Amino acid sequence: MSSIDRPLSGDALLLHIGAERERVESSELLRQHGRNARTLVKEGALRITLIALAAGGEIPTHRAEGPVSVQVLDGRMQFEVAGKRHQLAAGDLLVVNAKVEHAVQSDSGATFLLTVVAG
Repeated sequence: MSSIDRPLSGDALLLHIGAERERVESSELLRQHGRNARTLVKEGALRITLIALAAGGEIPTHRAEGPVSVQVLDGRMQFEVAGKRHQLAAGDLLVVNAKVEHAVQSDSGATFLLTVVAG
């Protein structure tokens, strides 16, 4: 995760995901690297990141210190968890336990919300 701070400002924070998606999906970084991300919230142990994968984009195998949830907003992707491949589409939610290896790949492109509770 980046060192960026995006704390809650008060008792609640309202984000308009559509506007955030436009920023992430229209970025030159997405075209150059096959993926782009924007941290929406970084408050204490909570991290929420909007991630876009281009067609053929991937995130290599890695682990997170805390549990992870992935909510697909658009497109389709393959999410490999501990050697098992899950096919995810818009509307799907996958939760992965802390410290479990996982990787992501999309043949056609996808946008998803990643939530991590840091360990």
